[in-house]
Amino acid sequence: MDVITQLEARGIQASPQRVAVAQVVLHTDAHPSAEEIHQLVRARLPGVSRATIYNTLKLFVDKGLLDTLTFDEGRVVYDPKTDRHHHFIDDDTGEVFDIPWEAFKVDQQAELSQFHVRELAVVLRGTRLAKKPR
Repeated sequence: MDVITQLEARGIQASPQRVAVAQVVLHTDAHPSAEEIHQLVRARLPGVSRATIYNTLKLFVDKGLLDTLTFDEGRVVYDPKTDRHHHFIDDDTGEVFDIPWEAFKVDQQAELSQFHVRELAVVLRGTRLAKKPR
């Protein structure tokens, strides 16, 4: 699905700035920060402001196109995959990888009758091993 269709399906007017942000964030496996998104969008639209980027990202999150993830001392990144999944953070590079929901099971749940759990997130940290040659 192209980004204009994705935006319009969520009731978002497809301005050139919103389309440029969508092209950067909606079809990536990366988990970019707002500053990284700003730099990438500026390559396409040199005059785009940080405020426009932040407002557009907030709109996309509010409309369910993106999720925000907060890692490492308040570092916020954006995730276009809004289905249930976990994350792995490489200690060496800081890169964030998606881990399928089924790949990691939480076998025991503590007694949480005193809490209303809104979300369950598992964040794995370590070092990504080199891919094995085929």
